Amino acid sequence: MIIDVHSHAWNFPADFSEDFLSQAGRARPGVAVDFTATLEGYRASAPADTHTIVFGGKARLAGLWVDDRTVAAHVARDPERLTGFLSVDPTQDGWQRDLRVGHEELGLRGVKLLPMYAGFSPEDERLEPLWAYAEAQGLPVLLHTGTTFIAQAPLAFTLPRLIEPVAVRHPGVKIVLAHLGHPYEGECIAVVRKHDNVYADVSALHYRPWQLYHSLMLAQEYGVWHKLLFGTDYPFTTVDASVAGLRGLNAMLEGTQLPRLDSVQIEAMIHRDSLALLGLDEADGR
Repeated sequence: MIIDVHSHAWNFPADFSEDFLSQAGRARPGVAVDFTATLEGYRASAPADTHTIVFGGKARLAGLWVDDRTVAAHVARDPERLTGFLSVDPTQDGWQRDLRVGHEELGLRGVKLLPMYAGFSPEDERLEPLWAYAEAQGLPVLLHTGTTFIAQAPLAFTLPRLIEPVAVRHPGVKIVLAHLGHPYEGECIAVVRKHDNVYADVSALHYRPWQLYHSLMLAQEYGVWHKLLFGTDYPFTTVDASVAGLRGLNAMLEGTQLPRLDSVQIEAMIHRDSLALLGLDEADGR
């Protein structure tokens, strides 16, 4: 069984501003901007038994706003294989109401945050009610960390180190740093090694294979394979493509004396029971 901890559900292009879409061409130059995310498209490119964590996103600064009801409706189409996360933008009025409604009324089981895209630091004291609520309710929190193509999104708010004060204050919250903090992978690995409640996902990295090889080798050298979770970032890539990319990393080393990634650990990461690690296994009936 594969558990994908990072996928999206939204209405494209309605949930994005024109400014966001105009800047999106920087994401992958030469690749047409199409963020269409459908359940049918996802299922066509993933093993049938894949279980998926899915979310939208809220970041008024960047021009992205997905109503949590969109995510809840998506999950309702396949509840045995989907787990939904809510999203909040703490810079906007009513975010604490969104937090409660998303969890208590819509039944969403975790939180997705976009600190850089929305323009806030995860360690900001104004977010203390969010972290306290997540700890009390057993909600894991997944944050975007790493780079972006949106000019007005401050890189200062995306550094993995910013989660450290939160991890110390709220050891009961399971925290996932998305994209292995790319391109700050070294910092991300240092953070997840220090804190038992902090993990990282490897979503949207396989199409930069040389950098991903170096990043996973660093994880291997630091002994933190067990803190890495499989994810895709669908619709930007798929389960099948991500798995193939991970399994093919050592192939590019043929004819060199470069060290190999541990293939056993790669497979363990692909098949890791992330629902159990994040405290979501009971929620999915297992």
